[in-house]
Amino acid sequence: MKKPVKKPSALKRRLKSLIKRPVSSKQTVLRFSVIGDSHVGYGNSEAIFRQLLPRAIRSGTRYVIFGGDNAHAGADHGQFAQARYTTFRDTANAVLGPRSIPYKASIGNWETTTRSLFRNYLGTEYGFRSFPGTGGRVRHVWLDNATGRFSTESINLLRSLDDSRYYYIFDFHWPLNITGLTVDPSHVLSPAETRRFFDAVPASIRSNVLAIFTHHAHLFFQKTSNVYPGFPNTKFYVTGCSGAYACRDRDRGYYDAALLIDNNRYSVRARAVNA
Repeated sequence: MKKPVKKPSALKRRLKSLIKRPVSSKQTVLRFSVIGDSHVGYGNSEAIFRQLLPRAIRSGTRYVIFGGDNAHAGADHGQFAQARYTTFRDTANAVLGPRSIPYKASIGNWETTTRSLFRNYLGTEYGFRSFPGTGGRVRHVWLDNATGRFSTESINLLRSLDDSRYYYIFDFHWPLNITGLTVDPSHVLSPAETRRFFDAVPASIRSNVLAIFTHHAHLFFQKTSNVYPGFPNTKFYVTGCSGAYACRDRDRGYYDAALLIDNNRYSVRARAVNA
C-alpha cells in the first residue's frame, strides 16, 4: 500500500511563492524642462517664446530651468531693458503660475550689464534650491559665468557643497570645454576655466553630480558618459535656443528632462525637443 503524498503546509507554500516572486521596485519620475536663450525683446522672440513655453510643459512637469539670455536686455538697451525683463517674467508666470510649477533662471551674457534688473525680476545670479519632489535630497545649483568666467561667489558656493547626502543638477550659461564638444570655440569656456570649475567641486560629491546643463551656443549637444575624470555619473548638455536671435529652426527647442529615483539610485535623462 502506497503512502499518501504529504502536501506542503500553507506556510511553506507561501514562502515558496515569495521566493519565486521578483522583487518589485517603484521608480519615481520627476519631469522638468530646460530652456535657454529666449532673448525676449529681440525681433519676434517674445512671440516665439510665448508659443514654445507651453509646449515645454507636459503632464507631470515639476520644475523649469531657464539658462540665461532670457531677456535681450543689455545696458545699451536703456529703458527697454526693464520692459524686456518684465515681459519675460510675466510670460513665465502666466504659463507656470496657474500650474504651480516653480522655475529659476541663470544669468547670461546679454544680462550681465543689467544685473540689478536681473536680480529684481529673476532672482540671484548664483545659489541652490531643493528640487521639487525629492524631500531635499536633490539640489538645483545655478552659477554665474555670464562673462565667460565663473564669478568668485559661484566658485565659493561650489566649494561649500561638501555634503555627500545630496545629489546635484547644475546649470549655467557658458558651456564647459569638454572632450568631444562640437560647439564653436568662441562660445565655450577656456580649458583653464573648465578645470577651475571641476576642481572647485568637492571630491565628496563628485559621484553625486547627476547633470550639467549649459546654453549660449544656440544648439543642442549632449555627452552622457566620460564627461570629465572623477565624475562617473555626470551627464553634460548644451541647450538650443528659444527665441529669434541667431536661432536656426533646427536648433530651437528645449530639453524634456526627468529625474529618476529607483531604489535610492538617482539619475537624469534628457531628450532634445525641436519646437
